[in-house]
Amino acid sequence: MNKKKGIISLILTAVLIGLLGFTTIVGFGDAHIGASKNIKLGLDLAGGVSITYQVKNDNPTSEEMSDTIYKLQRRVEQYSTEASVYQEGDDRINIEIPGVTDANKILDELGKPGSLEFQDPNGETVITGSDVKTATVKTGQDDLNNKEYSVELTLNDDGTKKFADATTEFVGQQISIIYDGETISAPSVKQAITGGQAYITGNFTYEEAENLASTIRIGGLKLELEELRSNVVGAQLGAQAISTSVKAGIAGLVLVFLLMCFLYLLPGLASSLALVIYTGLVLVILNAFDITLTLPGLAGIILGIGMAVDANVIIFARVKEEMSKGRSVRNSLKEGFHKAMSAIVDGNVTTLIAAAVLWLKGSGSVKGFAQTLAIGIIVSMFTALVITRMIVYAFYAVGIHSEKLYYRPKKERKPFDFVAKRKVFYPIAAAVIIAGFVVMGVGSASGRGAFAYSLEFEGGTSTTVEFDKDYSIDELDEKVVPVVEEITGDKNVQTQKVAGGNQVIIKTKTLDLDTREKLNQAMADNFGVDASTITAENISSTTSKEMRQDAVIAVIVATICMLIYIWLRFKDIRFAGSAVLALIHDVLVVIAFYAVSRISVGNTFIACMLTIVGYSINATIVIFDRIREQLKTKTKNADLKEIVNDSITQTLTRSIYTSLTTFIMVFCLFIIGVSSMREFALPLMVGILAGAYSSVCITGTLWYTLKGKSKKKK
Repeated sequence: MNKKKGIISLILTAVLIGLLGFTTIVGFGDAHIGASKNIKLGLDLAGGVSITYQVKNDNPTSEEMSDTIYKLQRRVEQYSTEASVYQEGDDRINIEIPGVTDANKILDELGKPGSLEFQDPNGETVITGSDVKTATVKTGQDDLNNKEYSVELTLNDDGTKKFADATTEFVGQQISIIYDGETISAPSVKQAITGGQAYITGNFTYEEAENLASTIRIGGLKLELEELRSNVVGAQLGAQAISTSVKAGIAGLVLVFLLMCFLYLLPGLASSLALVIYTGLVLVILNAFDITLTLPGLAGIILGIGMAVDANVIIFARVKEEMSKGRSVRNSLKEGFHKAMSAIVDGNVTTLIAAAVLWLKGSGSVKGFAQTLAIGIIVSMFTALVITRMIVYAFYAVGIHSEKLYYRPKKERKPFDFVAKRKVFYPIAAAVIIAGFVVMGVGSASGRGAFAYSLEFEGGTSTTVEFDKDYSIDELDEKVVPVVEEITGDKNVQTQKVAGGNQVIIKTKTLDLDTREKLNQAMADNFGVDASTITAENISSTTSKEMRQDAVIAVIVATICMLIYIWLRFKDIRFAGSAVLALIHDVLVVIAFYAVSRISVGNTFIACMLTIVGYSINATIVIFDRIREQLKTKTKNADLKEIVNDSITQTLTRSIYTSLTTFIMVFCLFIIGVSSMREFALPLMVGILAGAYSSVCITGTLWYTLKGKSKKKK
């Protein structure tokens, strides 16, 4: 890069920062397109629509209710991955969809959940809606290359067999689709359909095809439902939650900015500018793709800022190594970016694989987390490998060549014997994990439970109160919530305002009759509420058993995929096995912390675990990359112990700095954020420390142990 290009690059950087800043703060046009205030927010931050359905069937079983709730959950995710569906009472189902305000529109689009049958020409039922797994709109072209729309049906195993028999018998005849006694479509059978997938074609517009698909989807429930009520509900958290989180993000960003400049001088400034661009790009992408942002998601973005520093730390640690060998600034920069490439790509691709699996296999908040995780990974790679590189080379091109601005000489660190200390490291890790299991066992035996489950996992009581004035969310937090906490003993009370009145929904842990009466009396005594108008219903967990199973399966599949990738890239199963064992260590340590601290286990618990899985693998990959590099340059008879100790020592600075920058971001969240945010930040800080410990003290030495055993067997 010559001087002219360097100047142009720096001008473009300034323009890009200014453009992103204007876009995220102000936006374009009267609609403020691109402004961060237009990002779709979740129920906890902005409210949405709450719809309650009544089951028409008599005495629905728990299995039927669970199956219906899960299927509805998958269907309402078309509006938002953060939508939640849960049981209310014995025969009602509540749906909460964030970021929308038109309940009637949702009801029209979602459809009326009724009975669905596919009938043959003799009027006999071939299959029912419960045999249909999915119904989606597909776009294709006809013989004249005109766009046409069709509805694709995917059947379950039982439905596949029954439909195959019927379509074989009635080729050339119609099979009618009957919804609530009305024929909504009567397609002709062109050929036997035996593979479990069928296509309904016709002269559909997209809207007609989508309406048919939606009706088939909603008709595939085991229970018939009718609308009982629908409300627009306000945010569960006040404006203070958003403002404090933003302040925490800004404070953390400034601290990381200063730390990078202090540690890496001019390259640190380049990475800090790239970090500002990273933050702006993430906000713009969230807006562009209409991704719903909840409080955990907001925390994930703030955490992502800390994680985005990782690639830059890897690069500049390499640059400093090259300069310490006496190379010129230009050559050191070139070699630094080149040698850091494999570790950055492997670390990020591994995490991206996890995000993809979580998106495909997960549901609800898991899907939402996967979105923000994938965005953070892709943008951080782009800013580190393209933006940071462009800025630092531009600095050099305009004439800033002094070595003092790129490198602060330090004494070379002598290799520490990590391998020898593994006999200490392993027992410490095992002791912490075992202690966690002991605490869980004691909690279960004493009746308290292994964990302090929140209503997202355990269910609770929903109490609807009509106040005599319109309380804001912040006023509810200051005045009403403390009273509810004192009566119920629940420190995780959730409140929602119902639009168009003074009605407030208060969600707590499950309350017995005496506690309900005490709460009603407290509302009357403290706020002048007519106790006779207060209603209460027990509600199921908002995170269903099936959703939790989806999360577990997604994490297991993601872990297997990461293991396979690491195995293929490093050509040694021991690398993959060590990395996965280290991940398990980090997760178990945080689970132990939840058990000991009695912090609520809810949706933020899932987000926390997924964050740790995505975060911890990076540090491990960096160490393994260094071991792989040394194995290539050493002789076959090289001392493995020396290689491992050297590799961990050489990457120790990177491990410390990356953990520090990420810790700073989360610590700011813990200090400045609201109580629910602190409950999310504290386990994350423990996870960051556990990840730093496992990557430095366990992964490399564990690989050495496994490698040594393999050699002995030979």
